[in-house]
Amino acid sequence: MAEIAYHPQQYQTQLAEKVTRIRQQFAPLTESIPLIGESAPKHYRMRAEFRVWHDGEELYYIMFDPATKAKIRIDEFPPASVLINTLMPTLISELKNNMLLRHKLFQVDFLSTQSGQAVISLLYHKRLDEHWQEQARQLCERLRQQFDVHLIGRARKQKILLDHDFAVETLQVNDKPIHYKQVENSFTQPNAGINQQMLEWALSVTNAQQGDLLELYCGNGNFSLALAQNFKRVLATEIAKPSVDSAQYNIAINQIDNVKILRMSAEEFTEAMNGRSFQRLTQADVNLDDYQCDTIFVDPPRAGLDEATLEMVSTYANILYISCNPSTLLDNLQRLNSTHVIEKWAIFDQFPYTDHAEVGVWLTPR
Repeated sequence: MAEIAYHPQQYQTQLAEKVTRIRQQFAPLTESIPLIGESAPKHYRMRAEFRVWHDGEELYYIMFDPATKAKIRIDEFPPASVLINTLMPTLISELKNNMLLRHKLFQVDFLSTQSGQAVISLLYHKRLDEHWQEQARQLCERLRQQFDVHLIGRARKQKILLDHDFAVETLQVNDKPIHYKQVENSFTQPNAGINQQMLEWALSVTNAQQGDLLELYCGNGNFSLALAQNFKRVLATEIAKPSVDSAQYNIAINQIDNVKILRMSAEEFTEAMNGRSFQRLTQADVNLDDYQCDTIFVDPPRAGLDEATLEMVSTYANILYISCNPSTLLDNLQRLNSTHVIEKWAIFDQFPYTDHAEVGVWLTPR
């Protein structure tokens, strides 16, 4: 992981260099000054994965240097949340003294939340039997004397749950709590502090909007739930079933009644807008003609929008586009620039100490 090269005393310098580079990239499209979403310099990652190294009776976490591939012993990991750093030594101490639980263990994954919940996944090169389950259940009970934690065992073609495979995160968005189910091994925003800033920025730029919102690539409803307060209704699409299930769960626990999630890809939804019928629309009791969406929100994968979806997006009056890849965002903006102008934009340092950042743009008609 690139965060091994983390130097908190250099954070402001690295952030300034990143912002300068991105502003230069976007200079042909806008001269306006972006909002800068600054990360915490440490304890910003809600997820972490470590290989486990067996050295005689010793057991410890390692990572591999991205340049030299040399292994680096990790006893603490400041980029990860305080909760993960607190769990790390407690867990390794428990595993080191249990031959059954440590045998063939090769990786530990942590998923943590700001609300104090965590999921730990133990990955093995062996089949997990009932003896492993009994020892793992006892380990979980001991951990729960100190932590609100869920434990999962993984091996080839096996996933063993002792109870849940998710944690519930709570973000304070403009001082309003929003709860999110976050499932192990599914996508979640890695930097909770930056995620909160992105949600608040998205709310601010859409504050004066009316009508309905269409959202593509909604994931677990991360933005959908927050943006619901600014629109009459939100119609959101997502193709990954675990994310759709989480989004439905999140709608229920937040008691939001104006968000509807469709399990469709962006490409399928574009085809539906062009007249193709889909059984999933009928099953969800959705008539696209009932929605008056002047605003569309997209948060696509790193590859950006495909040509057909980009064409469809360009027909909307207002476009909110958040991207984890500024380069593909720029490519898409070359097309959108003929119909829209960047009214506001922002750079969010989702990934400190790397070259990566999230960029958001709010586009209005020319």
